[in-house]
Amino acid sequence: MKKSLRWGAIVAAATVTTLALAACGSSGGSSTDGKSIKVVIAEYSKDHTKKFWDEFAKTYEKQTGVELKLQVISWNDIDQQTSTMVQNNNAPDILNLNAYASYAADGLLYDSSEVLPAATKADIIPAFVKSGTYKGKFYGFPDLSSARALFYNTDLFSKAGIAAAPTTWDEFVADAKKVEALGDGNVGYALPLGPEEAQAEFAIWLFNNGGEFKDDGKWTLNSAANVKTLEFLRDLNVKDKVTQNNPGSTNRTDGAFSLFEQGKAGMVVGFSPLQQALADDHPDVKYAIAPMPSGDGAEPQTYGVTDYLMAFKKDGNKDAVKAFYKLYYQADQINKWIKSEGFLPVTTSGLKEFADDPDLKVYLDTLPNIHLTPTDDPEWDKVKLTIQQNIGLAVGENGDPKKFLDDLQAQAEANK
Repeated sequence: MKKSLRWGAIVAAATVTTLALAACGSSGGSSTDGKSIKVVIAEYSKDHTKKFWDEFAKTYEKQTGVELKLQVISWNDIDQQTSTMVQNNNAPDILNLNAYASYAADGLLYDSSEVLPAATKADIIPAFVKSGTYKGKFYGFPDLSSARALFYNTDLFSKAGIAAAPTTWDEFVADAKKVEALGDGNVGYALPLGPEEAQAEFAIWLFNNGGEFKDDGKWTLNSAANVKTLEFLRDLNVKDKVTQNNPGSTNRTDGAFSLFEQGKAGMVVGFSPLQQALADDHPDVKYAIAPMPSGDGAEPQTYGVTDYLMAFKKDGNKDAVKAFYKLYYQADQINKWIKSEGFLPVTTSGLKEFADDPDLKVYLDTLPNIHLTPTDDPEWDKVKLTIQQNIGLAVGENGDPKKFLDDLQAQAEANK
């Protein structure tokens, strides 16, 4: 399976610790002679990542005469290694990572007005500009994205007498109960609230109930909409009993996705890499994809994630950095990269180029209205870690969704 944009794949505890260390008074990097730049890229896949960036480096060097020193690092190691680079005054010129706000807060990064062509910024989907903006300046430039949707097993739906995907939460629960009633180890919904990516699962449901993590710059973690959402997820487990056992400790990739790949889950929230895995390794599983059901009667919303290509300030590197972004955001480069890794575009022009791919239609239709987690707030890393570690308890037999969210709100506000 291709490497996903999986925030949980980066060790959460390391993320919080290393980013905090990097922001404690360190200097981003030394000066450069302008003859080379160091570019550190996260490894999304063994087959495509290094191949693309090696070719990109050759094109960049040919156009600019500047050497591009490439380093590809696995997602498991990139936080620790790049934090050490920054601490040792040896930051890369360009860094590909899933969080940027701590570095921006410490004044280590260029903002878009310094290195990004205005036309490029105008082409980036507004939701991604928002997620990459810290205190009014755009620092986190997106490289690719993913979005989530509802996968459902059409064979199980047919056996259960279900004609179409649910569009409301009531329909969702009713359909899940019908699949659960089939027996034979089938579950209505594979719910992953284990530590791998619990914040993503919670996010897509709360976005479809009118909830947000922040509103108008203020944390809204314990809003009425969010409490109702977490109570709904707890009910799926405790009252409706339509999930697998122990959803609070079930991870996405080796838990929920695995159940769906085995044909044992009626529904799961997934994204394009799951499609690839099903096509490559589980072709007998028949499924379809639909927008998320709504809890508040609004249009379906989607949760998405993006990684960033941020640039560290160094004496003498600005022109080389500007040339990097000018090349990367050309359609023949960025869209080639995104297609090779199996993800989604981050520009409005990219939306048009990807529009003819039927496998991506459900994602592309909702991408302009995508919701992202508040990566523009340095406190998000700590909030995310608490969700990953503890939300599973809130959906258990003795769980208290409101208390969990009240405590989370207090944590976020105390750390301002």
